[in-house]
Amino acid sequence: MAETTGTTGTTGTTTEGVLPKGFRGAELGWPELERIPHPPHRLPLLGDLLGASRRTPIQDSLRYARQLGPIFRRKAFGREFVFVWGAGLTADLADEARFAKHVGLGIANLRPVAGDALFTAYNHEPNWQLAHDVLAPGFSREAMAAYHPMMLAVADRLTGHWDRELAAGRAVDVPRDMTKLTLETIARTGFGHDFGSFERARPHPFVTAMVGTLTYAQRLNTVPSPALLRRAARRNAADIAYLNHTVDDLVRARRDQGGGKGSGDGDLLDRMLDTAHPETGERLSARNVRRQVITFLVAGHETTSGALSFALHYLSRNPRLAARARAEVDRVWGDTAVPGYEQVARLRYVRRVLDEALRLWPTAPAFAREARADTVLGGEHPMRRGGWALVLTGMLHRDPEVWGPDAERFDPDRFDAAAVRARAPHTFKPFGTGARACIGRQFALHEATLVLGLLLRRYELRPDTAYRLRVTERLTLMPDGLRLHLERRTPASSDPRRPVPGAGD
Repeated sequence: MAETTGTTGTTGTTTEGVLPKGFRGAELGWPELERIPHPPHRLPLLGDLLGASRRTPIQDSLRYARQLGPIFRRKAFGREFVFVWGAGLTADLADEARFAKHVGLGIANLRPVAGDALFTAYNHEPNWQLAHDVLAPGFSREAMAAYHPMMLAVADRLTGHWDRELAAGRAVDVPRDMTKLTLETIARTGFGHDFGSFERARPHPFVTAMVGTLTYAQRLNTVPSPALLRRAARRNAADIAYLNHTVDDLVRARRDQGGGKGSGDGDLLDRMLDTAHPETGERLSARNVRRQVITFLVAGHETTSGALSFALHYLSRNPRLAARARAEVDRVWGDTAVPGYEQVARLRYVRRVLDEALRLWPTAPAFAREARADTVLGGEHPMRRGGWALVLTGMLHRDPEVWGPDAERFDPDRFDAAAVRARAPHTFKPFGTGARACIGRQFALHEATLVLGLLLRRYELRPDTAYRLRVTERLTLMPDGLRLHLERRTPASSDPRRPVPGAGD
């Protein structure tokens, strides 16, 4: 999920999710705000919203970033926000000694459902560190290897569904099916639950409620007052109630099965229920367990489904690159019917494809940082303690000083080992930064690499030639309306000895 804009974190909070009117530079922690450029034609009430869309604030910000440079500001309904994307400034903000995570407005808007869970906790709230220490072993190499068979089982349900669509002559709905896949994966591996997504013609109600809460949080960023969203607020309250009810049932079922009494060596839910902090002996409260489960179910599938969808889009549009990735799968996995855990990490080019998709469209498109003490950003911009800025990840990943003049081009070789070593640190940040970076990063990358390898081995991907990439925003990013046509590969076409155009590039 994306960090967008914000209230204060370590230095106190305002009403959750709502900044006071007239929030000016000094209050934001930028005493020399007037030195930072902003879009032209600013209006008294709307600020910089002229020509902007409430549905695509991130993409609007990318457009302004190209015009205004590595640091800029936008104003909407009396609220002023500072955006940073220059590589040098971002590296400065990544300094954990001087800056910390800032719970921005988009995240604070999710606190009614996620509270002080890992993603939405303020830095001063103790449950963040408690949950992190309790759950970190759930993402160890040993834990990941135990999740691998369940990931394979869910991927098998996806390919079964795609085979049926192919047999019926239908294109596949990529974002919808990737959402089903990743929801089932985190639900089964983390919580032993099956939503039955592939047996449903429509999205599971959990997904509908989740999308509703994310969309509502996004809308709160684009209106002068929450009072204008009374009907949407009632719908959001119903969505939150449904998420809570679903998770409470899931936890109750685990307790009925004996969960909460063991060693805490099982899945994520067992760890939440069973494990005490190794030093303090503290345990997660029942309320916090609910919040953590919701966070993992939402964040644990929403961003990964987007990454897979963007990767499949770019591969379908670049047959030579798809052939190269497919050749690697054939060579590394060979005739192995079921790839083992260790074989996934050997798909180095496939992983580069995913990294390049995350570079162009980081599905969590921004993260916010706040000053721990008075400081000067980049040696030029004074910031007071608690002052914050939003790192625009999608533009950081397009910085021509880092990625070259062709930064908009899809090129997985930007992530070969030599290129990565040659780049400055903190220039690729799809999972955030620092102590509060995504705890499930390795889980997401293993799942996505495995699934992409399986799909490349099984299918040729054919795009809809009339489709042009559209990106929908609901705090996270996802291709909109992406459908692909499939061709089942023949045994001859999957022969690892068969030459592949571009495989030696």
